[in-house]
Amino acid sequence: MTRARIRPTWAEIDLDAITHNIKAMHERLPKKTKIVAVVKANGYGHGSIQVAKKALDSGATSLAVALLEEALELREAGINAPILVMGWVPPEAAPIAAKHHITLTFFQKDWLDQVSRMEFDERLQLHLKLDTGMGRIGIRSSEALREILYALNDKPSIYLTGVYTHFATADGTNLTYFHKQKEQFERMLSELKEQWSGEVTVHIGNSASAIRLPGDMYDFVRYGISMYGLYPSQPVKEEQAINLKQAFSLHSRLAHVKQIEAGDAISYGLTYKAEKAEWIGTIPIGYGDGWIRKLQGFSVLVDGKRMPIVGRICMDQTMVRLDQEYPVGTKVTLLGSQNGSFINIDEAAAYVDTISYEIPCLLNERIPRIYKGG
Repeated sequence: MTRARIRPTWAEIDLDAITHNIKAMHERLPKKTKIVAVVKANGYGHGSIQVAKKALDSGATSLAVALLEEALELREAGINAPILVMGWVPPEAAPIAAKHHITLTFFQKDWLDQVSRMEFDERLQLHLKLDTGMGRIGIRSSEALREILYALNDKPSIYLTGVYTHFATADGTNLTYFHKQKEQFERMLSELKEQWSGEVTVHIGNSASAIRLPGDMYDFVRYGISMYGLYPSQPVKEEQAINLKQAFSLHSRLAHVKQIEAGDAISYGLTYKAEKAEWIGTIPIGYGDGWIRKLQGFSVLVDGKRMPIVGRICMDQTMVRLDQEYPVGTKVTLLGSQNGSFINIDEAAAYVDTISYEIPCLLNERIPRIYKGG
């Protein structure tokens, strides 16, 4: 049964912005370099299925996720494009991936040995992850690379089809470590090609490195945060190398409006007390939705004007100080544009001392997504 949208709080996802951002990236890349659309974490909170379909329609040739479950959800939605799982998957799940033509990431010889003892109805495709300095997952040495490649030669049902790495500082001001990682990857890639006769696709580019060094990105780029219209960092944004459009906006409506007097307090802990008579509006959204308590003091838009959040944000409700009385039902924009004013996700992220990636990912399934465009 489809759940009706009753509570007046919602997110709008502009799918035309996804198209714009993919085309903007294509314009920077050499023609040989393709785009894989990264739709992990429910499409960074935007909706993985809807974004994946739009991205593929807009020129992306494949998809990437973090979990096998995320890939299976895309398959269940009828998406047949190539999918790469970038996170570690338990070896016992490898036959499921093979059955659904999902490519897995691997980097452990023990994992490979376990998988090689299994039977597959379909060929299992793998991408090898090289850890060149990120320090999360991947092989780190030439010795480990030789062991992996030697083991692969003895496993006819398993196919190495790609190799990649990930950069730790591609979005930073100082790119010294980035270039060190890139040199390490190129050394290991050269060793791989000397020892492996099969053809592999090569990818190193996240959004930041693809925007900054589009000509150095090999076969394709993994287009994540910037596909959604968000810059990987302030240094990348300031370079103005690409024009992005934010796809995510967040809205609600005033559920209650009241006037309070000087000395009256708002919300838990009495952290806000009025200094004079004020109008207070209550919005039906709170930290239970991912609108976290640290946003106290941040602003929202009412009638195109910024109004501050006052008092502690509750699990389901947030209070704002209004400049005048407004009718119940008046639209409130928490992220996005209203009447010519704009609150972007970067601003909200900076306010709570985090990165833009985290804000839409925090806003959970209690907030319905409404899709525009496309």
